[in-house]
Amino acid sequence: MNDHLHADPDSVIEQGPPLSPRRKGIYILPNLFTVAALFGGFYAIVMAMNDRFENAAIGVFCAMVLDSLDGRVARMTRTQSAFGEQMDSLSDMVSFGAAPALIVYEWALKGLGKAGWIAAFVYCACAALRLARFNTNLAVVDKRFFQGLPSPAAAALVVGFIWVLDAYGFKDVERIDWLAWAAFVVTLYAGLTMVTNVPFYSFKDISFKRSVPFIVIVAIALAIAVVNIDPPLVLFVAFVAYGVSGYVVYGYKRAKGKPVSVIATSTDEPDEQGLHR
Repeated sequence: MNDHLHADPDSVIEQGPPLSPRRKGIYILPNLFTVAALFGGFYAIVMAMNDRFENAAIGVFCAMVLDSLDGRVARMTRTQSAFGEQMDSLSDMVSFGAAPALIVYEWALKGLGKAGWIAAFVYCACAALRLARFNTNLAVVDKRFFQGLPSPAAAALVVGFIWVLDAYGFKDVERIDWLAWAAFVVTLYAGLTMVTNVPFYSFKDISFKRSVPFIVIVAIALAIAVVNIDPPLVLFVAFVAYGVSGYVVYGYKRAKGKPVSVIATSTDEPDEQGLHR
């Protein structure tokens, strides 16, 4: 008989209570930018409810700037986290999904009845689908391009259209049929373009740590000066150009017989060369 089966119970080392798992902290710096972007979207909704559409548009554009900074700040300070990624997606849904849909509905689409709220819902649903697809396809998409129009750019198209017309004195747009239908078209275009497979340049291969020629700084200064001439019009024109650029790239690649998809699930296919670099 084995002696260890009859060991003295007093000789057994007592074990203390199990240690509680260490709590994970939250990086405050990048999440401050994310919360600020979320506030921009919330502020835009409140302003639209009070018929202050210029302020609503500015709120969404401020959210865009802050949203572009939180990820870069996280990478620069090495404070990326799964919590930050989820928080960023939820903030984007409010600021670039729900907010533009509600703003354009209050501004013009409610004058179209059922067609108006359907267009607003289609935009909101497409924003949610686009964000979900973006999160699940991160590992298989060419980083140089977005798969479909990014939600901040889609929001800029919708609220930029509102900002321009509001700045030029168009009020009570829901009572102006042709403008309400124009808003209907812009809303559907922005929403549906988010869920296409059309490639849009992401600008992610631009490094801010790399030295650039002096002329680049001069060009940036000139661009800022041009924006200040008429911010609503210049910004809207810039995002319209970006909003159609994907279709131009798509058509050019089709005409040249080049692969047009920016997604790859395997590196073995000839059409997917370069997508995993």
